[in-house]
Amino acid sequence: MESLLSCPRCGHQAMETMPTDACIFFHECTGCGALLRPKPGHCCVFCSYGSVPCPPIQLERSCCGVAAD
Repeated sequence: MESLLSCPRCGHQAMETMPTDACIFFHECTGCGALLRPKPGHCCVFCSYGSVPCPPIQLERSCCGVAAD
């Protein structure tokens, strides 16, 4: 339930707890203050910048209206 988020702007990394029932669309980097948003085609910041994808994607379910690959 945790993922290491890496900021694409400054490279700062932080271990964050992922919610099991919601997508996180925005996350503010604690290193540089950049507002992280999911990459096109991704459902959340964990799927875009995390060390592991969000729990629904890990369970091969859709997440917030995005079909699992």
